[in-house]
Formats: sequence, C-alpha cells, structure tokens
Amino acid sequence: MKYLKLNFGGNMPIVGYGTWLAKDSALIDALNEALNCGYRHIDTATAYENEHVIGKVLNEWIASGKGTRDELFIVTKLPPYANRASDVEECLKKSLQSLQLDYVDLYLVHTPFSVIATDDKSNLAAMNPDNTTDHLATWKVMEKQVSDGRTKAIGVSNFNIKQIQRLLNNCLIKPANLQIEHHLYLQQPELVDFCRKNDITVTAYSCLGTKGNRDLIGMKWSKELPEMLENDSVLKIAEKHGKSPAQVILRYIVQKDVAVIPKSTNPQRLAENIQIFDFELDAADVETLREQDAGEGGRIVWFEFFKGISEHPEYPFSKEA
Repeated sequence: MKYLKLNFGGNMPIVGYGTWLAKDSALIDALNEALNCGYRHIDTATAYENEHVIGKVLNEWIASGKGTRDELFIVTKLPPYANRASDVEECLKKSLQSLQLDYVDLYLVHTPFSVIATDDKSNLAAMNPDNTTDHLATWKVMEKQVSDGRTKAIGVSNFNIKQIQRLLNNCLIKPANLQIEHHLYLQQPELVDFCRKNDITVTAYSCLGTKGNRDLIGMKWSKELPEMLENDSVLKIAEKHGKSPAQVILRYIVQKDVAVIPKSTNPQRLAENIQIFDFELDAADVETLREQDAGEGGRIVWFEFFKGISEHPEYPFSKEA
C-alpha cells in the first residue's frame, strides 16, 4: 500500500473502500471481504445511512483480533442538511456512536452548500436549499472537533478553488483533504494542482464511473461517452500490461498521487481494485489517458436531486458547463 501524508499529521492509504449506496447485508459481506483483501481506508458519510453497518463490522473485526483500530483510516462526512456551525458537533457525535469509534481519522464537509432537513433524511428531493451557508462559521466548529479529539483531521468535499481559498485565508487548521468526483472523463487538473500547491491531498470518488448506480439515480454525462471500462484506449493499455481496465484507470489516478475509493461488492473486483502496485503506466499510457478528459462534460454528480440547488450561492460547479 502507498500512503499520502496529511498536512495535519497521519497517513492515508491511497486506495480505500467506498461505501456509497451500499447497505445492510450486502455491505456486511463486502466490507468483511474488503478487510480480508487488505483495505484499511474506509469511506462513508452520514448521508449514506450505513455508518451503523460499518461500525458493526469494524467492531467485530477488531474484537476478533484480526486487526486494531490504529490500522484503520476511517472517513465520514457532515451531511448537507447539517452543514451549519450549530449542527457539526452533534452530527459527528452521532456518527461516532454509529461507527462505534472514539474518533475518525478524517471528517469532511460533504458539500459546500446546505439544505433544510426533512423528517425523512433519505428523501433528498424534498430538501430545499438553505442559502444561509457560512463556510467560515462551520469550519471554526470543524476545527474544534480536532482539538476535542473526535477527529484526527478535517477536510472538504465538492468544494471549488474559490471556496477552498476562502478557508485557507481564514483558518487555524488547513483542510487536509479534498474529496471530489475525479475519473477518466473528469480529471480537473487545475483543481488538483491547486490542492497540491497548498498541501491538500485529493481523494477521487466515482473513479470508475459508478455504472449501474449512475443509472439508478438518474445521473449521466452531458457528453456521449463510452463506459470507462469499455473505452478502447483503456482496453488497449490493459491488454498491454496484462491488467483489468479498472486496474488501469485506478493506477492512472494513484500515479498522480490522488487517492481512490472504488466500491464493489464482487469479491474478485474487490481484490483487483487494490492490486495496482505491481505495475506502472509509462509516459505514452499517461498521455493517452490524459487525452480522455471530457472536462465538465464528463461530470456525473451535479447534485440536482436537490431541487433548485444550482441557484444556491455556494453551488460549486459552473452553470455554463
């Protein structure tokens, strides 16, 4: 395993296990398999509604003597409906209770915008934008979670350069990580370079295109693009190295020192996704894959399942894209 050093201390495994849209018995089986395969970086979020399942698996794994808490790197996130200073601490405490942990290794602000909660936290379409979002007030309470020992490090997710710079200009603790959609068709080099220059690690979500789940929630690329794992250039490079298309795409991302959190419930693919350290893409491979970038036309997650969210003053993406 390769590790990324966080600016506030600690090392994050560059390959993690993503758990978005994974729940109940399927997640129990998959997470146990992931731990057996060597995954120690586990990514979740309050909004995923699966922290209690992950907590159960991790608690049993530690109690069985298969590993220790110190070996794990656990990430969770402040949900959009709690993205305000008054909600941070209570929300993190609830996450820790569900995860059966005393602390998490990284706590992220899930989105730069906030929405108004409803009784049914799973009904995103019923949540209206809350235009009073105050990043600086929220970040101040995020910093307190570090000093109080509930999290080792803090960061953000889905923020743009302007929003991150505002935090950098006003913080006591710099963001340690930015989690963004990042894959073959949405490479965001300017944002990744900005983070690198400011000593902020980057984690890529939807790094294999979220096939199936993408269709399930009605998200799609605005450009006509082949499935990543069926892309001709990827297939040729995979054949050249004797690797799977997924391994090529994941290797391309980690070679740029960006962490990946692929999700799978298939044991074979789970194992393949972490076995990407025994080969290296050459300069020609890298250039070919770089050329697949479709810019904003390759974006999958626009958060439009929150009605009217593109009019929020902190909506992070270009409306002209």
